[in-house]
Amino acid sequence: MLTKKRHQLILELLAREEVVKMQTIVDQTGASESTIRRDLSQLEAAGHLRRVHGGATANHLQIDEPSYFEKSDRFVEEKDRIAQAAADLIEDGMYVYLDAGTTTLAIVPYLEQKAITVVTNSLPLANTLLYHRIPTFVVGGQLKHSTQALVGYNAREGMLIYHFDVAFLGMNGVHPTQGFTTPDPEEALVKKTAIELAKKSYVLVDETKLDEISFSRVASLRAATIITTTSSEQEAKYSQYTEVVNAK
Repeated sequence: MLTKKRHQLILELLAREEVVKMQTIVDQTGASESTIRRDLSQLEAAGHLRRVHGGATANHLQIDEPSYFEKSDRFVEEKDRIAQAAADLIEDGMYVYLDAGTTTLAIVPYLEQKAITVVTNSLPLANTLLYHRIPTFVVGGQLKHSTQALVGYNAREGMLIYHFDVAFLGMNGVHPTQGFTTPDPEEALVKKTAIELAKKSYVLVDETKLDEISFSRVASLRAATIITTTSSEQEAKYSQYTEVVNAK
């Protein structure tokens, strides 16, 4: 079994069990104990797990993702403050990318008086933008049930005909060394593409996403400015790696 495949299997085991024993990993992968010890050391160094006696335990790893509806009523006040701070950065004449997510959705009511054009991969955002009569383009792709986002290779291809003045992205994990992460590789691809196509990118997260690591890496912290609501200590910590806008 290739190293990458073993690492993925180990992380999947940790997603199901609080602690995974060394022998369980050996049995599942068919690899030797010395190989698995090396794998665990590499994954621990990457921040994905913590080695314990006889095995490993997950280290803030997120593989599953709450649905759009589960997230819609969480941290409503924080999302609104973040959304207002984001909307203040948008000027008339801009071409704006709005990623799928409940925090990016909260931006839309603040855009009604702005002369802009929006591109999105989100069905809820598209409907809300339509309601507010904001010119909107929707990218194609596979429709993801849980987040109602259009993701994957076809979504990326549909985005490549655009250039954005600014992109606003949701994210499941923000970590000093592991960067921006999200559970789904197909959705990570779309987020990464948006960053590549934008002159300036912002990641919108409440403070519960800080110090978290999810399954799929999107980009390093230097790729985008963080807009969040957090303590002065956390703001100072993350300001060492990228610009931080604290909307607390």
